[in-house]
Amino acid sequence: MGALQNLYSLGSSEIQIIPAYFPAGHKWIAVRQRFEQFHRNLSLTLAQTFDGNTKRRGVINCLNQHYYGQPSGDEHSLLIGSWGKGTATRPPRDVDVYFILPYEDYLRFEERTGNRQSALLQEVKSILAVPYPNTEMRGDGQVVMVGFGSYCVEVVPAILLTDGRYWICDTANQGRYKLTDPNAESQYIEQVHAATNSNLRPLIRMLKSWQASCTVPIKSFQLELVAAEFLAQSPWKQYDYFWFDWIIRDFFFYLYHQANNRVSIPGIPEFSFLGNDWQSRVVTAWSHAMKACDYERENYVEAAGDEWQKIFGQDIPKRPSWS
Repeated sequence: MGALQNLYSLGSSEIQIIPAYFPAGHKWIAVRQRFEQFHRNLSLTLAQTFDGNTKRRGVINCLNQHYYGQPSGDEHSLLIGSWGKGTATRPPRDVDVYFILPYEDYLRFEERTGNRQSALLQEVKSILAVPYPNTEMRGDGQVVMVGFGSYCVEVVPAILLTDGRYWICDTANQGRYKLTDPNAESQYIEQVHAATNSNLRPLIRMLKSWQASCTVPIKSFQLELVAAEFLAQSPWKQYDYFWFDWIIRDFFFYLYHQANNRVSIPGIPEFSFLGNDWQSRVVTAWSHAMKACDYERENYVEAAGDEWQKIFGQDIPKRPSWS
């Protein structure tokens, strides 16, 4: 916190960006190549994408056979989360998918007493246990988790509403249905991505790498929403990987000032509280990013790489492959 206070006015409501300057001589020779390679290292491989989609289709096929009487690995389903928004990273995380129930089955559970949502999750779990008898499963909260070796497919039973939004199960406090709009979330990410020279998804993947490497206690979807808010107002948003050292540096400053704020969730009248448990890790990351930016400017390639790896781990190269 002290480092941030020394450079910035913490009481200001506006983001103060370090002024750009370009000293004589050829500077920043490694930035573009470093961050291009970093993003390649984070993007899912074709094999990983195929594996995740194959497992997801197998689960959906089973549910379609039971609830609709015909096999299909894609019908009545919607990819959500990082896979649905195109922000999935290596190593692969969970594959999240909505399975859209027939309306008649929603009515069937409405006739029950007790925690209807918990009963629905348990039914979906029992259906999936037939083709996957040796696979670890559990149904809790909002999802049924099917734990394959390489991926965990998280199935969310969903009720499609007439306005295109969904109800999903929430088993807490005797159960209820929760309103969601994953299409609005995906469209928001796509709109900001398109408006920022296709920089948003790479930035999100890099921030998820920091989240994993430094065990940052912030939810991934919150990180995505804050990243979109930040990049939409960044002076560097229309530039390429050559500017990603400054983009990363300035994001940490922006995130620091979001402590105890909230972000709106696209498509529904709901906010998510950010808290501040992650703030000390942001200060540490910002400090390393500041040093890395200075080293990049002076072409101290490996010294900059050391600082970036303190933030992102080994996924970001200490020295780009060309150098």
